This record gives sequence, structure tokens and C-alpha cells, in this order.
Amino acid sequence: MSVSKINVLLASLALSLFSGLAHAAELTVSAAASLTNAFKDIASRYEAEHAGSKILLNFGGSGALLAQMAKGAPVDVFASADQETMDQAEQQGLVAHADRRDFVRNALVLIVPSSSAQSPGTLTDLGAPAVRRIAISNPDSVPVGRYTKGALEAAGLWEALSAKAINTQNVRQSLDYVARGEVDAGFVYATDAAIMPDKVKIAFEISLQTPISYPIAATAASDHADEARRFIDYLFLPEAQAILARYGFQQP
Repeated sequence: MSVSKINVLLASLALSLFSGLAHAAELTVSAAASLTNAFKDIASRYEAEHAGSKILLNFGGSGALLAQMAKGAPVDVFASADQETMDQAEQQGLVAHADRRDFVRNALVLIVPSSSAQSPGTLTDLGAPAVRRIAISNPDSVPVGRYTKGALEAAGLWEALSAKAINTQNVRQSLDYVARGEVDAGFVYATDAAIMPDKVKIAFEISLQTPISYPIAATAASDHADEARRFIDYLFLPEAQAILARYGFQQP
């Protein structure tokens, strides 16, 4: 074999290896805490169907995740539990408007410990003396907290009930507080209540003026933009939507 042919072969091999390494790059996905269980299952299935792909999941309150990104945390995909947080990400140049897509919806519910003898039927019932502590996520940084505050303000109850509020960092912390009986009630998403049916029960669903829709986008700083978009596209496939539905999420 001539030297020129050997050089061509080596160059092709190097290109092939480089392409394989690029394809196998780790993808960091920062997602709202309420997506924890569903995204773990989806990531596992995605990796099984896409050889060499690795999904690194980072969960937390949407506002906290946004703050991490703003400080330079390496994130390829951002999934928020509300439009407002994604709006802020867009305004800060962290995501592009054209890359935003809504992929699921959710509902806000009030839960109480499963062993509780009381079960409020309306928001007004939370003013009863027997209800002393209510888990409410921080409305300044957590979407479920903003939805909760909006509903209580619309009912004219925010000022009265905020005195009973036990602020939490994300929806899963509120869920845990109710499950352990550390509070008398808490506001969470319907999907969160569904993962602990033996420890919490839904008292009622809260009607909202603004639907709870979850946007997702590839970040502007991603070094793996193609892989990021492929993962996002995967979320809209029937198999991924079936996983989301199994955890109680509704189609966008």
C-alpha cells in the first residue's frame, strides 16, 4: 500500500474516532424538580436507544437552575416548570426564543398527610385554626410557589395564609414535608402527589388562570447543540410522552 493511501486511511480513521467521541459527548440537562422521576426514566431509555450518549441530570427549583446557568454552569438543555423562568433565561441570552418548545402540562393541587383526619375542601378552609403550617415553595424563585401565590391572591387569602407558610426550596421539599407530617398541608403539582399515594392525599385541585406548561430549550452556550436538540425532539416521541403520562403529566 502506498504512503498516500496509508495517510488517507489514517486520516479517515482519525475522523471516524473524532466523530464517535463527539457523538458520545455527555449532555447536561437541568430540569425542574417535578420532572425528576420521569426524566430519569426517559434518560435511561434515551441512552439505551442512542449508543454512546450519556445524559447527566441536574434537578432543582427552576429559579435556582436559572441562577446556576447565569453564573456559568455548563448546561446543554434547560427544562423549566413555568414560562416566566424561561422568559428570564431568554432575556439573559441563555436560550434562544426559536429553540423554546412546550412539552408537557401539569396541575396545582393541595395535599395533606394520608393519615390526616382533616381534608380542606376549599382554599378558604386553610384559614381554620387546625391548619397551622402550610408548605409553600418560595414564590420568588420556584414556579409552583408563584402559581400558589397567584391563586391565593386571586382568592384574597395570600396575606392571611402567608403567616402559616413554611417556605421550601422546591416542590419536592414541600411534598416531603407533607409526607412526613411536618406540615398540615402543602401545595404541589399533581404529578408530585402521585408518586407518594401511600403518604399524601389530594384534598382538591386549584383552578388557575394561567395553565401550567413546561418549556424546554437547548442553551445558547451548549457545546453539543445537535445532541441537545435530538434529546428535546425525543421528548415529543410517543415512547417519551408515554413515560411522562405515566407520571401524570399531560400533553402540551
